[in-house]
Amino acid sequence: MTSQRTRQRLVERLMDQGVTNHQVLDVMGGTPRHIFLDEALSHRAYEDTSLPIGYGQTLSQPYIVARMTEVLIGAAGKLERVLEVGTGSGYQTSVLAQLVPQVYSVERIKPLQDKARDRLRKIGLRNVELKHADGGFGWPERGPFDGILSTAAPRDVPPELLEQLAPDGVLVIPVGGVDQELRLVIRDGDSDNFVTQVLEPVKFVPLLSGVTR
Repeated sequence: MTSQRTRQRLVERLMDQGVTNHQVLDVMGGTPRHIFLDEALSHRAYEDTSLPIGYGQTLSQPYIVARMTEVLIGAAGKLERVLEVGTGSGYQTSVLAQLVPQVYSVERIKPLQDKARDRLRKIGLRNVELKHADGGFGWPERGPFDGILSTAAPRDVPPELLEQLAPDGVLVIPVGGVDQELRLVIRDGDSDNFVTQVLEPVKFVPLLSGVTR
């Protein structure tokens, strides 16, 4: 299940789907995705599919994790501080934490956050700070951020997230209801102008407000 060959096959599938950033591919190949799932599903960890993690949430498809990470890295000039909206299982968090110096991650469902914290500790990632809060508001006390990545889809881009982007900061976010699209939003210097690019159709859980204990 966790053999190098299994992980290499995952990397080859990602390359076939157009992921080209070698840093991202190396991290995807080296990250033990099975530990981010409950044991009953861990045998499916290296399939290129999203999987349930409880509380109506999912572990994103590896392609989407790799694609969003690649877009974030490719579009940002520097990437020192990154905010993740929706820690979930902690898988996307762990991928980011191996590529950028500091990751801040917000999760509204406390039991998911607790599990993610244990997993990140287990694989020795110490450059992640977690917060139990409503992700739509970001984490203003820790901003501004060079990059923000959302793993849940709001109907519209929350203005609070745009406000927390550093000059030339980059936001990668799925947006929409039934039909969703992945967007790349780049802040033009330190102005209030934001350049938006639509990347591809996607399917994410909705970004909900409020918190769950």
